[in-house]
Amino acid sequence: MAAIARTAVEEIVRRIVGERLAGASIAPTLVVNASARHMHLSREHVDQLFGEGYELTVHRPLYQPGQFAAKETVTLIGPRSRLISNLRILGPLRSRSQVELAFTDAISLGLENVPIRLSGDLDGSAGAFIMGPRGMVELKEGVIRAAIHAHMNPAEAAYYGVKQGDEMKLRVAGLAAVTFERVHVRVDKNVLLNVHMDTDEANACGLHLAKEIELVK
Repeated sequence: MAAIARTAVEEIVRRIVGERLAGASIAPTLVVNASARHMHLSREHVDQLFGEGYELTVHRPLYQPGQFAAKETVTLIGPRSRLISNLRILGPLRSRSQVELAFTDAISLGLENVPIRLSGDLDGSAGAFIMGPRGMVELKEGVIRAAIHAHMNPAEAAYYGVKQGDEMKLRVAGLAAVTFERVHVRVDKNVLLNVHMDTDEANACGLHLAKEIELVK
C-alpha cells in the first residue's frame, strides 16, 4: 500500500478539526509566540547571498505547517556600519525579501524610520545591506517592525466572529498585565490559531510567565 503524503494527512486533519470547531462552543487552543528578529528571502537574493541554486537547510519546523527556521543566517548592516550578525532566515522562500525587527533591534542598528507593518507590506519601508557567505544585497526597502497579528483558519475566525483584516484585542494577565489593542486578523485555511508578537512586546507583558491570555473581538 502506498504511503500517504504528510501534506495530505495535514489537510485531512485541518479539515476535520475545522468542521468540529465550526459547530463547537468551546474556544480553540490559543498559542501566542514571541517572534525574534529574522529574515525572509527571495530566490534571487538566496542566489546572490549563498550561491546560484542554493537551497536552504531546515534547522527546525515552526508552529505553522510548512514553515521552518533555516540553519543559514546572514549579517544585517545598517547606517554607520552598525550590524546585527547571525540573523536567522525563515523558510520557505518569499516573492520579496524582508527583515522583521523589534523596536530595540532597529535602534541598535541605527535605523530610525522602520515602520510597523504586516508581513509583505513593504512599499516605502526602510532599507539595509544584507551580507551572506557568497555576496551582498542592498535592500532598498523591506525592513519592518512586524505588527502584532493573529493567524487563524476560517472555522476559528467564525468562532471569534471576525474576518480577514479585522482587529482584535489580546489581554495578557499577570504582574505586568498588558492589553494589546490592535491585533490584526489574518485568515487562511492552511494555518493554526497563533498570535505573533515581537520580543519587545513579549518582554513588556512578561509573556514567558503569563498563565492567562485571552483573545477578544
